[in-house]
Amino acid sequence: MSGRGRLALCATLATLAAAFALLPLVDPATWILQAALLLSLQSLVGALARRVPLARALTPAVQALVSLLLLTVFFVRDDAIGGVLPGPGAFAEFGQLLAQGGHDVGRYAIPAPVTDGIRLMLVGGVVLIGLLVDALAVTFRSAAPAGLPLLALYSVAAGLARDGAGWPWFLCAAGGYLLLLLAEGRERLSQWGRVFTDRGRPGAPSYQPGGVEGPATAPVRTGRRIGALTLGLALVVPALLPSLGGGLLDATRNGGAGVGRNGGTVSAVNPLVALQDSLNQAEDRTALSYTTNTRSTQELYLRIVALDRFDGASWKPSERRIDAVPDPLPRPPGLSPDVRTQRVRSNVVAADWYAQNWLPMPYPADRVELAGRWRFEPEGRTLVGDRGQTTRGVHWQVESLLVEPTARQLRKAPEPPQAVKDEYTKVPKSLPSVVGRTARSVTRGAGNDYQRAVRLQDWFASDGGFTYDTRVRAGSGSAAIANFLEQKEGFCVHFAFTMAAMARTLDIPARVAVGFTPGTAAADGRMNVGLKDAHAWPELYFEGVGWTRFEPTPTRGTPPPYAQPNTPDPDENPAEQLPDRGQSARPTPGPSDSENCGADAKRLDPQCGQSAPSQGGGGGDGGSGTGTVTAVTAASLLGLGLLMLPMLWRVRTRARRLGMRAAARAPGDDPGRAVLDAWRELVDSGWDYGVVPDESATPRKTAERIVRIGDLGQDAAEAAFRVALEVEQVLYAPHPRPGTGVRADVLLVRAALREAAPRSLRIRALLLPPSSVRVMWTAARGATAVRDRWLRSLRVRFAK
Repeated sequence: MSGRGRLALCATLATLAAAFALLPLVDPATWILQAALLLSLQSLVGALARRVPLARALTPAVQALVSLLLLTVFFVRDDAIGGVLPGPGAFAEFGQLLAQGGHDVGRYAIPAPVTDGIRLMLVGGVVLIGLLVDALAVTFRSAAPAGLPLLALYSVAAGLARDGAGWPWFLCAAGGYLLLLLAEGRERLSQWGRVFTDRGRPGAPSYQPGGVEGPATAPVRTGRRIGALTLGLALVVPALLPSLGGGLLDATRNGGAGVGRNGGTVSAVNPLVALQDSLNQAEDRTALSYTTNTRSTQELYLRIVALDRFDGASWKPSERRIDAVPDPLPRPPGLSPDVRTQRVRSNVVAADWYAQNWLPMPYPADRVELAGRWRFEPEGRTLVGDRGQTTRGVHWQVESLLVEPTARQLRKAPEPPQAVKDEYTKVPKSLPSVVGRTARSVTRGAGNDYQRAVRLQDWFASDGGFTYDTRVRAGSGSAAIANFLEQKEGFCVHFAFTMAAMARTLDIPARVAVGFTPGTAAADGRMNVGLKDAHAWPELYFEGVGWTRFEPTPTRGTPPPYAQPNTPDPDENPAEQLPDRGQSARPTPGPSDSENCGADAKRLDPQCGQSAPSQGGGGGDGGSGTGTVTAVTAASLLGLGLLMLPMLWRVRTRARRLGMRAAARAPGDDPGRAVLDAWRELVDSGWDYGVVPDESATPRKTAERIVRIGDLGQDAAEAAFRVALEVEQVLYAPHPRPGTGVRADVLLVRAALREAAPRSLRIRALLLPPSSVRVMWTAARGATAVRDRWLRSLRVRFAK
């Protein structure tokens, strides 16, 4: 092979070596074979063009034309002229594929699936870089500047990879570039025309010009040594200088997650881009599934990491020291024994594709049992993978504490320790003043930190007019929070970040937690956590309780009971509790002897303080007349009838929904109406037994809430999901099928709800069902319609 041919081969190999750094970004990596084929054909065309020979400027042009034809054949053959020549339709399809690829890059988390758009971006980008490298190094004989396109290709991979491109990919790219430099030096050396003698071997033959196949000359050996020494210094020196960070070996030394082996530290990462990508996934892939022994699954948030460092532009985890995982874990900071806790045991399994360096766990965890290389970060109480350890396919058991403080305990919480206050109330000077000003305005009149926290939460969740939208850009810079307060739309990151920042301006210690909401219940009793359950929420510190979760994001998650102002607080109003079983709740037949009836009053009125005589005893004129008895009886019957109206309305509505339309529907009736009527009855039955409907939820999500909160068994759960699927089929299918069996499924779910409910809830569902409020809503709508018709008629009359 000639020197120019050897140089062209090295240029192709160098481009492929740099392209290897893109392999971790997508899955599968079969696109690299297609890129290698196109690069080889492009290099072959360049070699043929230089042999003709063509002008230097024409050689890259011919290569670019042939590469375009190859890309057309591989990607847009159906829109090309004759399947080969790119026309207007082919270029339009190229544009659509590139737009789709750009959308997919921002939509999927790493590793992303290789869609057609992403494949075109990868293969086309590598071919373009290969064209530039070949033109610079081979056609124009300047290999040193060819390192710039190679560096650009490697930098793209390093910038997009979750933990940066690893050191093996750097070695591939650097080795390819050094190979290119050596090939160019050897080719230039063959053109010098000087004779060099290998003095290292006495009697060796002289090296003749053009004799590149002979023994390596001293300048070539020296170049190799210099290149190897330079590459070694680039790898080793950063690792030996702590002030420069871990350098290229950081991923190896720290396990790919910034984690040291012996103690070490956990470095700052930013999981928020991945969080938004997860929320915008087209498919809600199940990342985790777990079983637990608690019925309060709505409180079982799975926390991954705590972000406690706020620089005004973003929240990040601090760099902290990590240690071996203790058994049990230390007691949560700030938690008093006086606060009620419930011990919860959960068994969690991660999907084979879900690779996360941080272990999702309920907070605060007390004991963790799992295999693998994991380390414990005490401040955030998180477990971090060591030396490449991830959650991929891992099974773990975790014991955690479900902390249940009362509102009174949070209101009476003492001042936090000064160290906690100093670290977790830091606010940078770059934070816009509108943040603190808005926080003080929202919490004006609050008497303690708990009231201020609840007012902030409620302002974001309901009172402030905010909208939940995952397509809003997360934003960066110190003005991102101010923009969010002005535009009032965003997703969980915006709400959590802003509430935590506002809490810090009020001197309330705050940080942000990132993880998952509890997920959805499956028919087999397991809880499934998908990518769309990814979430962020603020944690505020209260002495005696510790780090406490709040939920400011509307339509996401569940506000904890202690953060709901209307929740009864037994510690606050002990006198309003229900009487004990042995205590009579009936009033005494007459007034008791009061302190207001003293000796002087008794002298003026001898009957003061005495019990009233029984109305049924004795005779005389003091008895009730016939008219009084009739009036009392009529009033009692009327009151009883009014009390029975909600029950009678529900019975009639249930019979109409499930009887006449579901069982005895006429042949001409709409088949989908029976399914929708049965669905309304299912939702109202759940409401009667404590499952408040969420009008914004999908049918499947509503069924999941009824199954989870109603504590239904497997048969009833399957019945609820069957009804939800029938509803989705009626609403969205082009040709709905008539629903069969929905009446029986609804009755089964209703019976299971009644069986699982406590006695007091069953009595309320019978006598005062909450869903009966719909009759008032219907009456209000009817009155509004009558009023509108009357006003329209008046306008028409006066207009004449």
